[in-house]
Amino acid sequence: MDILGWLLIVVLFAVGMAGAIFPILPGALAIYAAYFVYGWFFSFEPFGFWFWSIQTVIVVILFVADYAVNAWGVKKFGGSKASVIGSTIGILIGPFVIPAFGLIIGPFAGAVIGEIIHGSSVDRALKVGWGSLVGLFSSTIVKILLQGVMIAIFIIWLVAN
Repeated sequence: MDILGWLLIVVLFAVGMAGAIFPILPGALAIYAAYFVYGWFFSFEPFGFWFWSIQTVIVVILFVADYAVNAWGVKKFGGSKASVIGSTIGILIGPFVIPAFGLIIGPFAGAVIGEIIHGSSVDRALKVGWGSLVGLFSSTIVKILLQGVMIAIFIIWLVAN
C-alpha cells in the first residue's frame, strides 16, 4: 500500500506541474490533492495549521495570479476588456481546436479578435495579441515556481516532522 500511496502522490505532483503548462489540467489542485493522499495512506499528523495555511494561500495566489498576470500582459500592451476576455477564452479552447499549437495560438487569436471587435486597428490588435503571449508565458513561469514551492514545502515538512 505504501508504494501505491507514493505512486499516487508522484502522479498528482506530475499532473500538477503539467497543469502549469496545460490549463486543462488541475495544476495546483492536483498538488493539493496529493497532500490528502499522503494523509489517507500514511498520516495527517505531520500537517498542522501552518502547513495547510501556507499551502492554501499559495493555491489562492496561483488562481488569482493566473488570471491577473495574463490580463496584465494584455493590458500592458494596450488591450481592452474585450481582448482580456478573448485571450481567456482562447486559453481555454485553443488546445482543443488546435491540439499541437492551440495553447499559444488560442490566447493570441482570442486577444486579437477581442481587440478587433472592440474597434481597434489590426496593428493594435496584433500588439495586444503579443501582450497576451507575454502574459501567458509570465503566468506559466509563476505557476511553475509556486507549484514547485508547494512540493518543496511538502517534502521539507515531512523531513522536518
